[in-house]
Amino acid sequence: MAEATGYITQFPSQSVDDATKASEKYGMEVARGIKNEWFRKSAGTGRFLQNQREFHRLRLYARGEQSIQKYKDEFSINGDLSYLNLDWKPVPIIPKFVDIVVNGMQDRLFTVKAFAQDPTSVKERTDFVEKLERDMFAKDMIRNIQQKLQIDGAQVPEDETPSSQEELELYMQINYKQSIEIAHEQAIDNVFKRNSYHELKKRLDYDQTVLGISCAKHTFNNTDGIKLEYVDPANLVYSYTEDPNFQDVYYFGEIKQIKSNELKKQFPGLSDEEFEECVKKSTKMNQYDYTHNDSNDSYDSNTLTVMYFNWKTWEQSVFKVKETSSGAKKAIKKDDTFNPPKDQRSRFQKIAQAREVVYEGVLVLGANKLLKWEKAKNMVRPDSNLNTVMMNYIVSAPRFYKGKIESLVSRMVTYADLIQLTHLKLQQVIQRMTPSGVFVDADGLSEIDLGNGTNYNPQEALNMFFQTGSVIGRSMNELGEGNPGRVPIQEIASGSGGAKMQSLIGTYNYYLQMIRDTTGLNEARDGSTPDKNALVGVQKLAAANSNTATRHILQAGLFLTSEVAEALSLRISDIIEYSPTRDAFIQAIGIHNMATLEEVSNLHLYDFGIFIELQPDEEEKMMLENNIQMALQQQTIDLEDAIDLREIRNVKLANQVLKIRRKRKMARDQQMQQDNMAMQ
Repeated sequence: MAEATGYITQFPSQSVDDATKASEKYGMEVARGIKNEWFRKSAGTGRFLQNQREFHRLRLYARGEQSIQKYKDEFSINGDLSYLNLDWKPVPIIPKFVDIVVNGMQDRLFTVKAFAQDPTSVKERTDFVEKLERDMFAKDMIRNIQQKLQIDGAQVPEDETPSSQEELELYMQINYKQSIEIAHEQAIDNVFKRNSYHELKKRLDYDQTVLGISCAKHTFNNTDGIKLEYVDPANLVYSYTEDPNFQDVYYFGEIKQIKSNELKKQFPGLSDEEFEECVKKSTKMNQYDYTHNDSNDSYDSNTLTVMYFNWKTWEQSVFKVKETSSGAKKAIKKDDTFNPPKDQRSRFQKIAQAREVVYEGVLVLGANKLLKWEKAKNMVRPDSNLNTVMMNYIVSAPRFYKGKIESLVSRMVTYADLIQLTHLKLQQVIQRMTPSGVFVDADGLSEIDLGNGTNYNPQEALNMFFQTGSVIGRSMNELGEGNPGRVPIQEIASGSGGAKMQSLIGTYNYYLQMIRDTTGLNEARDGSTPDKNALVGVQKLAAANSNTATRHILQAGLFLTSEVAEALSLRISDIIEYSPTRDAFIQAIGIHNMATLEEVSNLHLYDFGIFIELQPDEEEKMMLENNIQMALQQQTIDLEDAIDLREIRNVKLANQVLKIRRKRKMARDQQMQQDNMAMQ
């Protein structure tokens, strides 16, 4: 039973035996349950179609291509737009903020680190630490042996030997790296490069910003090896969860539009009758149920809608333990239906252990044809717990609550619409504005004598006014009375159009500021309106505060990268041990390093912990550089120390090394002063 949108979806029981789970009937029940949960129409539409339409709408806003019909409805009178001549193209405000966030994520470079944690590696690391501690305490003796016997018995050069426990810990974190760890990091990096993970990560960060959810998929086949694939969240289906990282999901699925020839290549065993039935029925489903219903969508009779899905369940590993006549015990593999009689005189017993497994299925939607249902052949299991299994899909939605997903773009949509309406109103005001005119009092012109025998008519008065800006008038008429038209030409203001424009511009800026307030992307983040009186450090601090508002997007990207790297770590071990592509993969990794080549061949014997080391941002680099420059000015470190410190990517470790190098330099300077005094 799986909770969906307002109703309960029926799934087959997971308590049945393994043979039933492996049957095609059970797989069809699983596929039908997934289909009903996501495609059964409730309130006029299905859950899958709702997701597709919402994600499609957000992507259009992120591109500045949203529908303009809502704006026309706002301005039309009974549907009549004949009196308006406006540019309806949306103002691309949201794309600017999306590019700021996504491109900013690409600047945060990372490195995948592997830490060997199996007993062999731990013993090797412990032995090295013990030998290094011996060198620390016997430094003078090792130096004498080297001088007299020309034998170097130290683990590391004397100038690199730690002198305290704190230095020893830092040395192990910064400088110590086992060759097998280096080989494993190179292997993961090679898989990343072969799959263009840098480009894939751009798409994941873009989805995280626009949709609030991103998904990647890892698979393995003997032809291509390890494959990393992008998964469109609009095509993703999954079981109900409240975990933003989807760790407790028991099924994943992906809806794909594929061509009929591709389907035939994937499933060559299909008969011609089954193939034709799939093409006919799935095409109708494709047209009417699973698209955005946009007029730009094009269909053909060779496109099918296929659902690829993974189902997580468990299987029983059952053994019959029999006691032989000699008193020894013998274990025999049995299926999970084995039940020994409960008789104390029987000489055998049942031992069972449950472990997770993943089944893979393929269903042609519309035709209800199950093309595949089998236990996955290359399941990813952590070495620390072989009873669990990792799903092929890795998903993250940091602002996920009760099935609802919030994104950065969804916060901006309301104000983007208001900005567009303000922009259209501004166009209306500009179109209705008229140039400043003049008022001519003809009666005031009729009594003016220019003194050259010519009459002062309105046309001549206008010519003089527009050419010179001057005008001739009389304050008294011929009867000696006051002349009301003594200023015969007066300029007429164009009305309140300028005031309306200023009001609309203020409204436009207000809504733009509301976008900044709701998203946390301030002016310092994009440098649009830098304060000329603010110091550079203040500007960077403001930009750093804006980075804090989008930190969850960065952390979601790092989570996906970390999980993908861990899955690759386990798959690489399987390649080395089982895959027919083993030799080709080893050559690709160690082609530039023969020492690494030997280590990679034994990679499957080790267990690794994977973590992501994020390079420091500009603010952290600036703080570290300030400390280095201050130490150089005070001559408490040398230039070589500064170069080493800048190579350390972890700012916290770099500051600790800086303190140790300062102490060493001060101790050396003090020793030199004492030697000079002794010489004098």
